[in-house]
Amino acid sequence: MINSLTLKDSKLSVKKQTIAAVIAVFAAVALPQVFHVMGRLSGLGTSLGEAFLPMHLPVLLVGLIAGPYAGTVAGILSPLISFGLTGMPGSVMLPFMMIELFSYGLISGVMRNIKLPCIAKVLIAQIGGRLIRGIAILISIYAFGNENLSAPIIWNSIITGIFGLALQWSLIPLLMYRLNKEQHYGNIK
Repeated sequence: MINSLTLKDSKLSVKKQTIAAVIAVFAAVALPQVFHVMGRLSGLGTSLGEAFLPMHLPVLLVGLIAGPYAGTVAGILSPLISFGLTGMPGSVMLPFMMIELFSYGLISGVMRNIKLPCIAKVLIAQIGGRLIRGIAILISIYAFGNENLSAPIIWNSIITGIFGLALQWSLIPLLMYRLNKEQHYGNIK
């Protein structure tokens, strides 16, 4: 399936982008559940999901592989579907997760064909997504008087998720390298 997603093409068909977005949404809903089950079994609760950010990984990847349309669709739908099926993320954080993951999908997708090292693309998408999420939280608190949140949640989520950010720094470039290598050798045959 991934082999049909030509990574070096500047344009992918709507069908391929749709397939990529559906796979990413499925992965972004399923992966956190694995972490939550491991958290329950180990007595850590939801903290494993908060630390390793498993929902972010498929959204960043689909943006890099299939572009901004697939990335933004996966970014918006993943937390919404997850909330509908599992109640996670919680209702207070749901709109901010949607904003953050939308931003990840958009930014990584826009950078898909830009000549930069993959790690740089991941860092730019992470910084952009976290920055936009932080601004949305601050607007919610100070402009709309949201009393369910406080400003320190912005920094606390970065500290809590540092393992997930590091996982993305190592795993996404490796996966992209592998996909590009398979595509290159697949085209030679």
